[in-house]
Amino acid sequence: MRQIRLHDTRRGEVVDFEPRDPGRASIYACGPTVYSRIHIGNARPFVVYSLLKRFLEAEGLETTLVMNVTDVNDKIYDAARAADPPVASDELAREMTAAYVADTDALGLGRPDHEPLAGETIDGIIALIGTLIEAGSAYAVDGDVYFSVRSDSAYGELSHRSVDAMDQGEGVEGASRKRDPLDFALWKATKEGEDTAWDAPWGRGRPGWHIECSAMAEGLLGVGFDIHGGGNDLVFPHHENEAAQTRMARGSELARIWMHNGMLQLAGEKMAKSTGNIEPLAAVVERWGPEAVILFFVSGHYRQPLLFGDTELEAARTSARRIREQAARTVAGPSPEELSGHREAFFDSLADDFNTPKALAALHAWLRGASGIDSPGNEDLVAMLTCLGLESLLEPAEVPEADESALALLREREEARAAGDFERADALRDELAALGWEVRDGAGGAELVRP
Repeated sequence: MRQIRLHDTRRGEVVDFEPRDPGRASIYACGPTVYSRIHIGNARPFVVYSLLKRFLEAEGLETTLVMNVTDVNDKIYDAARAADPPVASDELAREMTAAYVADTDALGLGRPDHEPLAGETIDGIIALIGTLIEAGSAYAVDGDVYFSVRSDSAYGELSHRSVDAMDQGEGVEGASRKRDPLDFALWKATKEGEDTAWDAPWGRGRPGWHIECSAMAEGLLGVGFDIHGGGNDLVFPHHENEAAQTRMARGSELARIWMHNGMLQLAGEKMAKSTGNIEPLAAVVERWGPEAVILFFVSGHYRQPLLFGDTELEAARTSARRIREQAARTVAGPSPEELSGHREAFFDSLADDFNTPKALAALHAWLRGASGIDSPGNEDLVAMLTCLGLESLLEPAEVPEADESALALLREREEARAAGDFERADALRDELAALGWEVRDGAGGAELVRP
């Protein structure tokens, strides 16, 4: 197995990946809060950590991926009340959870090994809060429970922030009950208009966001698992608080490596539901296809921001088509020696902080080399495409035949080109593009293909 290296946010550097359990790897990645359909930005962690699991398995590690669903949260209460007509919060959560599964299924990457729900982990959450109270790191006030931030001397190490410069983002909620403004809620007493609650020793209510993930991660992977992933917008306060809770309750670190992916951007602005500049994942997959969406994500390094737009998705779709066309020219069998270096470069790149753009370049180099060989083989190609979640490109595309109206436009375009009316020919090409056809000119004449 290669020496795998990954960037650890807490240590602020790329470090050797040393699994807790020999031959096994464990990943917990924060999933969505299900108050609406997920957008394309929400899909980046799903893709990154699903593909990381594939790579680790390709390296011989039996890998468990856990990706939770937050189905108990203030945003769900608010969205349920704001619906027209209003709905029960648990009903909305179930509906949006099902939509999330359907939307991510469309990517063709399979499901995580476990997808725990916060609402089904309440017993574990209550027990973890009880341990923190007994340890003196949490306190109950009027049915709420708060974590005492200053009880943790290591608080701030993950996000590299000064404790005194932090703001938990809880606003004025519970401010009068907190011993310190820095403290954050572990349990929230039921308020008017909140229709989902559970009984706990300190009163009826529901958990805070941060304690949910600590309990779900520990419940499935134990303490000290290998990789905790998520978007870099979660470093503070969510992941900082997760780390602190587990550290004070268990006396050890929740995860060995904290791995964070960058955000998607539109014209330099982070994509977010709060700003309304979002594209639903389902709509993007339907328009561009799952292979293009995956290629779009792997075209950028996971830690960096990624510009999202039609130009980027068009380039990814073109890349998917070319890979499929080149893959169709290979045949089964071993790879020639002259191509083996590209395969090694592919997997070496993924071992180097999961550098998918560099791995993608090695894949394209393999394809270029294979195009000049009579029987290049595809064992390497299968391995590389499967690792990137693109094994569907090994199959011929299902292309519908052009109908008579499209063929008539194509003939009209050819007549315009023959007459030297290139302006008219370009206009007809654009009409065909609007119908979903690309005109490809070749020695045998023009033909219509799906882009």
